[in-house]
Amino acid sequence: MSRVGFIGLGIMGAPMAQHLLNGGHKLYLHDIKNPPFPLIEAGATVCTSAAEVAARADIIIVMVPDTPHVEAALFGEEGVAKGLRPNTIVVDMSSISPIETKKFAKKINALGCEYLDAPVSGGEVGAKAGSLTIMVGGSETAFDIVKPLFELMGKNITLVGGNGDGQTTKVANQIIVALNIQAVAEALLFASKAGADPAKVRSALMGGFANSRILEVHGERMVKRTFNPGFRIELHQKDLNLALQGAKAMGVSLPNTAMAQELMNACAANGLGGMDHSALCRAIELMSNHQIAEA
Repeated sequence: MSRVGFIGLGIMGAPMAQHLLNGGHKLYLHDIKNPPFPLIEAGATVCTSAAEVAARADIIIVMVPDTPHVEAALFGEEGVAKGLRPNTIVVDMSSISPIETKKFAKKINALGCEYLDAPVSGGEVGAKAGSLTIMVGGSETAFDIVKPLFELMGKNITLVGGNGDGQTTKVANQIIVALNIQAVAEALLFASKAGADPAKVRSALMGGFANSRILEVHGERMVKRTFNPGFRIELHQKDLNLALQGAKAMGVSLPNTAMAQELMNACAANGLGGMDHSALCRAIELMSNHQIAEA
């Protein structure tokens, strides 16, 4: 049994923490809101600050929305760094800037502790099922220690390289996902406008080379108009912004990523930022004055 700290208990963090509890680990929780009662009822301990979590846990997991939130959790007035003991392992499972991740890792290493960046893919469904894909950057020694915890939360777990490489892999993942959502949206809208039944078109395409998880899951959302968030547009906006910032810094061009970001910007401008990222189709529908399917 490990003593594990978990900071950030939102849509993703709460079910991930539940899997750790179910695995028999002692859990110390902190969140800007009150931690979910089922976790407390199951035996988790609530801490008043991230510093208290760090003082009580041997492995600390951070799962918050964006780079500034991670920085505050780690290095704020009552952040993790204030309570760290030597040889503690800090694991950031948020999706944030690879550049800033490397800076955070150096600061944590300077305190005599290990740092892993381990962003995830799979959304709320994967978090609840314990089937997340986990992309890890850091030392092999720290990875081997934390891997049993990762295995409670995910299925496809890969040590990609050093610190920052996990976050770089997640950004690459988000580029692929965004462009696939855009492709599925355009294909289904084309079929619908041409007079075909988009549900039957989707079913037919799933039997061919065009099949994908995006067509299966998000294509169904587009047809059934079920856009309750598994992963919000505003969070995918953030991830694509990281991609475009990185591309600018490296002097490379990501033209289709930029287009997908503009479509997400259009959705956000129309009040859809809190919807699932499959609602990217709404931007294309608005431009085309045609919906893939009726509500």
